[in-house]
Amino acid sequence: MIAQTKEDIERLRVGGKLLADALRATATLVFSGQTTAALDLYAEKYIRDGGGVPSFLGYKPHEARTPFPAALCVSINDEIVHGIPSEGRTVQEGDIVSLDLGLSYQGIFVDSALSLCVGECDAGAKKLIAATQEAIQKGIATCRVGGHIGDIGAAVKEVAERYNFSVVQDLGGHAVGKAVHEHPFIPNEGVVGEGENILEGMVLAIEPMLAEGKGAIVLLSDGWTCSTRDHSRAAHFEHTILVGKQGCEIVTS
Repeated sequence: MIAQTKEDIERLRVGGKLLADALRATATLVFSGQTTAALDLYAEKYIRDGGGVPSFLGYKPHEARTPFPAALCVSINDEIVHGIPSEGRTVQEGDIVSLDLGLSYQGIFVDSALSLCVGECDAGAKKLIAATQEAIQKGIATCRVGGHIGDIGAAVKEVAERYNFSVVQDLGGHAVGKAVHEHPFIPNEGVVGEGENILEGMVLAIEPMLAEGKGAIVLLSDGWTCSTRDHSRAAHFEHTILVGKQGCEIVTS
């Protein structure tokens, strides 16, 4: 999406704040023994109470066998993205839990994700989460009018390599705004100066995913959950940004 009107930008900001608040509030309920279904129900209610519509619930891209059955993706440890919540799945002390949430507000879509430890995590988990958080900060910092999509991926990969982590393969960010996913795709590895031009008004979802292992992925039998092939742990952060003349505004901060 290219945000061209004041009305679109205002809806983007309002929706982004609602999503940020919903995600933070849901994260406070992540504790040992909590069911992933309870997290999903809370997130959905928070969005609807704020005037938004959960954008993942019922979403079915052409390659999916079935629509996504929840408002919230909850991915644990070696699960990277698109984990399906259920009453039978609980989070446990020491887990890395990634929460991915999207909504539409008056026709404008936004997307955000974060990873956190349940209780006290080991040093490796803390390092992985911190590195992925740094990667999103560096990726967003490179995003400017006149830049290129490859600049973002180059920044993410530099952070991953510095911490001896891998960039998760085949997954990345995307444009957003008028739909859950829009073109262009934003890979988490790239070359500075290559890829599509970054234009004023672009609305982009930047989302680095890093893994302790090699970064190859496998789709699980539920048709949605993506896990690391070597079962190494992964972390995931995402923000929706608006590209402006003076830099990028993080609307989901």
